[in-house]
Amino acid sequence: MDVAGLDVNGALHERSPLEAQLQATLNIVPAYAWFALPSGALTFVNERTADYLGLPKDHPLRFGTGTGADWDSHIPLLHPDDREETRRVWSDCLRTGCAGEVSFRVRRAEGGYRWFLSRAEPVRAANGTLLYWIGVNLDIEERKQAEFHLAEGQRLAHTGSWAFTPAGFEYWSSELFRIHGLDPRGNAPTKQEYLALVHPEDRDFVEQQIQDMSTHRAFDFTKRIVRPDGQIRNVRCVGVLATQGGTFRRFVGTGMDVTEQEQLIEALRKSEEELRQMLDFAPQLIAVYGPNRERLYANRVALDYAGLSIDEWRQTEARGAFIHPDDREQELAYFARAQSNGSAGQMELRLRGGDGSYRWFLARYNSVRDNSGQILRWHVSCTDIEDRKRAEDRLRQENVALREEIDKASMFEEIVGTSPALQTVLSRISKVAPTDSTVLITGETGTGKELVARAIHRRSNRASRAFVSVNCAAIPRDLIASELFGHEKGAFTGALQRRVGRFELAEGGTIFLDEVGELLPDTQVALLRVLQEREFERVGGGQSIRVDVRVVAATNRDLKAAVAKGAFREDLYYRLNVFPLEMPPLRARRADIPLLVEYFIDRYARKAGKNIRSVDKKTLQLLQSYPWPGNIRELQNVIERSVIVCETEIFMVDESWLSQRPLDTRSGDKPFLSEKVAATEKEIIEEALRESHGRIFGPSGAAARLGIARSTLESKIRSLNINKNRFKAPSGT
Repeated sequence: MDVAGLDVNGALHERSPLEAQLQATLNIVPAYAWFALPSGALTFVNERTADYLGLPKDHPLRFGTGTGADWDSHIPLLHPDDREETRRVWSDCLRTGCAGEVSFRVRRAEGGYRWFLSRAEPVRAANGTLLYWIGVNLDIEERKQAEFHLAEGQRLAHTGSWAFTPAGFEYWSSELFRIHGLDPRGNAPTKQEYLALVHPEDRDFVEQQIQDMSTHRAFDFTKRIVRPDGQIRNVRCVGVLATQGGTFRRFVGTGMDVTEQEQLIEALRKSEEELRQMLDFAPQLIAVYGPNRERLYANRVALDYAGLSIDEWRQTEARGAFIHPDDREQELAYFARAQSNGSAGQMELRLRGGDGSYRWFLARYNSVRDNSGQILRWHVSCTDIEDRKRAEDRLRQENVALREEIDKASMFEEIVGTSPALQTVLSRISKVAPTDSTVLITGETGTGKELVARAIHRRSNRASRAFVSVNCAAIPRDLIASELFGHEKGAFTGALQRRVGRFELAEGGTIFLDEVGELLPDTQVALLRVLQEREFERVGGGQSIRVDVRVVAATNRDLKAAVAKGAFREDLYYRLNVFPLEMPPLRARRADIPLLVEYFIDRYARKAGKNIRSVDKKTLQLLQSYPWPGNIRELQNVIERSVIVCETEIFMVDESWLSQRPLDTRSGDKPFLSEKVAATEKEIIEEALRESHGRIFGPSGAAARLGIARSTLESKIRSLNINKNRFKAPSGT
């Protein structure tokens, strides 16, 4: 059955079998084809075109029954930059009735444009009447892209092109003339003229390459040329055989100025050789790996340690072959994390030497990535830390022994340290503890005043009885009297029953009054009565209660200044200050910091179920140089926090956690703590200078005795106006 079509005037007509056959053929050709009326109106597009444009399956254009819409109605499908040129070419075709060709971009159904080369041919009757137009659109997107990249590449690469036959050069591009320092308006050189441009040392080689062209072989070589001005350039020549109908016609190729590249390659070779020499002299074991840990390079130190040649090392396929079996899993896990996030890092591990023994190394990993983030190389350097690890083990054993000694003595509980400042305090504790004397402990917040109070209690004859601790600053002031002395039922609103106070609970033992300087005047009176008469009354009660309690008080305030201002009773101050003990700040006992760090790490690591084997050297230096305004309590918090986040066997501290806040000062005219600290530091330094006979450095010098750097001690001596010369032994003694 015939299919309906359109006549030359656009009227519906029965389509001939020839038209149907032609349309069926166009549907299977690998191109985008179409029909149009003499007026240029489309009536049919093949399936490839319809699918590209996203036409519905029942669209008339798919069946050659389109309405014959004017060409301009399809212009919006074209790229805006191509519409005017396309309209001009198509208008010329319609006006002249001649074939035409134009390139344009067409928008596809999914969005985006592709380049097409469109060719329109007129189809005429025997009498010359124009029956319709038939068109073919060829997809030239790849060609356009290639043309763009080729043009851009030639511009950026300074590459010229040429054509050569056995008779000589047929063609030289303008860029090739410029590369050789010649006038682009000239003719391509003859063979003799070309050879004259070649560097004399390369001329025989190039002439041989030209002779080899007779064997119709492609070639690629680099030669030197000498420009007319005497400048020498490196030119890379690439040529391929061009045939036509299977017959050799010519060679075509390019000439690229690669002078800078050759100079760079030479410089890189020299730099690489120098770098390898430097790496061979480096004391570290250095290796370079590929993205997937392919073995690429190892320096001489690494190869000597492993007892291998570079080829033997490269051919070792097993990952972690030189790592101690106990460290392999940790190292592989670390490398997997580093490979995923690309971060540099370090870890401690043991490596096997050529003699089969293992040594400890600090391995540092760093990746080199391209602009897209892909890993190109892994650089690994390993520093021998065997001696340091042995020293750490010895120190750890000594610390353990010291802690065991402290535990056995059971004298001072958690008071850890061996510094002269702390030893002075411990000596005074030992002397006062067996007595019943009242003790007043002063010092900055966080220095361990309650630990001292507990140590006094445990060394006293009251150790078997209660130790009651009261933080006077943590209890509301209007309730502190009830807390200390108890109250009777109905003594105040909410007193529903009798309550026994802390003094009664501490009967026969010790009561520790922390922050005693915060007591209100009326409570100070009641406390003074207890100290003087050993009796008190409950709040709301009238009966005196006798009590046998030792009082240990503590404060970080200047009670003398408070007495002068009338904020604290003078008689109470003297009753409390029977035996004063001043706790030194942590910055005055820096020698104790390593032991305290070990102590707290051990405590919190065991609690967290972690195995921390060593302390990072930089971390320890940081902890010893920090002023610790929060004293031991701040150190304890930093250690606990760091243990929680620690993921390796090496303990490290985030420097940002050290607050660097200023020391507390009193609200008077003079800073209280700064004066106290300066006086304490001066006393300790002078004692160290006296013991070392004024010597600053050396194993027996004052710096070593205090556990601080020589430069730090010199700075403190200047700031505290200490005359170190007066401690020197007389000459000749």
